Parts: sequence; C-alpha cells; structure tokens
Amino acid sequence: MIESFKLGLIQEKCVVDYAANIESRKELIRAAAKKGAQIIALSELFASPYFCTVEEHHFHDLAESLPAKTVEEFRPLAKELGVVLVIPFYERRGAGVCHNSTAVIDADGSLCGIYRKMHIPDDPLYHEKFYFTPGDAEEGHGGFKVFDTKFAKVGVLICWDQWYPEAARITSLMGAEVLIYPTAIGWHPKEKSEFGETQKEAWKTIQRSHAIANGVYVAAVNRVGHEATPGTDGIEFFGNSFISDPFGKLIADSGTESTILIAECSKKHQEDTRRHWPFLRDRRIDAYKPILSRFL
Repeated sequence: MIESFKLGLIQEKCVVDYAANIESRKELIRAAAKKGAQIIALSELFASPYFCTVEEHHFHDLAESLPAKTVEEFRPLAKELGVVLVIPFYERRGAGVCHNSTAVIDADGSLCGIYRKMHIPDDPLYHEKFYFTPGDAEEGHGGFKVFDTKFAKVGVLICWDQWYPEAARITSLMGAEVLIYPTAIGWHPKEKSEFGETQKEAWKTIQRSHAIANGVYVAAVNRVGHEATPGTDGIEFFGNSFISDPFGKLIADSGTESTILIAECSKKHQEDTRRHWPFLRDRRIDAYKPILSRFL
C-alpha cells in the first residue's frame, strides 16, 4: 500500500498560442516530476486564454471531441515520467453540447476517465452558461467521480464547483483521498482594491472548510496574469494555488506569480484526522432529505 504521495500544481499564464501553452506545460510537468511530484495538475482551460469573458459563437470551435487532442498530447508524457496527470480541456460532446472537462491520465498513460464540471456560473466576465452544458447527474453518484490512480484516489471538481459543499461531500464519500480543483478565477481590476483580498480569502476559506469537513486533502490550481477582453478591463487571475491537509492547514501556498507547488500527502494523516474528527461517522443521513429541495 502506498502510504503517501507527492502532489504537484502548475500555476502559469495562458497565452493565445495553443502550441505554446501545451509545450510550456510539458516542460513544467517535467520539472515537477523531477522534484518528486507523482500526481500533477494543470489549471482550468489552460490551453487558451479564458474566452468566457464574452459570448462569441466562434469560441465553440475550440472544443475538442474525444479522443481530445489536448488530452492525447499528455498521455505519452504521463507514461514516460510515470506520473498521474490531471488535464483540463474544452470538450465537444456533440453539436451544440460542450463541457468544461478534466481528464485524469494514470501513470501508465492510460485514460482513467473524464469529469465534466457540474456547476456552471453566469457572472460578469464569466459567461460559462453560454459555452458549457453541466455534467450529467448520473444515477448513483450524481455525475461526480473519483479516479483510482496508481498513487491515490483522486476526486476532480472544477472552479465554480469549489463553492458547493455538496460536491466536496459526495466526492469524498466516493473515496477520494484528495480533491483537486482546476481553476480560472481572478479579480475585476476595478474591484480589486476594495474587494480583492476579501474575495481571495473567501475562496481559500471555503475550500479549506471542505478539507476539514471531509477529512481529505484539497488542492486548487489557478492561472495567473491579466487577460484583456475588448470592451472590458479584463480579468487579473490571482493565482494563489494551494494544497491543504485534512485539518485545513496550508502545506503549500503561492502568490500571484508563475510557480510549481509540491506537497507530500500522507494517507496515514488522513486516517488519523478522520479518527479524531469523525464527521463522516456522525452524519445524520436519515435527516438530510430536505437538502434535495432547492429552497424550503
């Protein structure tokens, strides 16, 4: 039994040139693996600038049908390095039906599976409902998934999913040892001075609470840099990628610059945490039916 695993997060800028994004991530993955990372995650929709700031039909052309080119680019690298890769991409499932998706590639280069983002936002400069269909709420697991990789059971959720305790809870109950959140979140430049620090801290706090409530490691991997949008001030992606242990303690943290984060995650520590804080044991599952209602 593997008692611990090293998790790596690639926090980087995204540029217009698709090939440049792919090649830079391959180099960074190699660097992370050289530092000992065994599970390495990239940020949400990393292969292009964040196009959801505007509603333009031509951006649907970026979507990839399975087997997706972006995913296939990384399968040989996973096998070569013997690492698990978490690769976000824009998925075309059919005409007019696209998803914000993430693939998990095992250390032998095989495709473990794909998670499709369940919660889709529609906010100023985050017009994701124009582009993405939510993942299917499949019977038995509600569309949430856990991937049994060589090094750990990996639960993947994506960006806006971060704010929903139900998503973290279900994925944890399915056996996830780590929740990985590929992310593209940032500040509206005009709001940064007044609300920026509070927004960032709220984002970190809600995810650390998922770690505590579920006794799991939680990792968020964000992009960095300002991305301009015609007619707007654009978005300043604030990075701040981090890894939290099951107590909510930050064991790897970053700022707003490009970086590689690596942290060792102990499965024994997860076991000990759940023994001392037995939240899953004490759940009153007989009393939670009202949560199936949108409002009471």
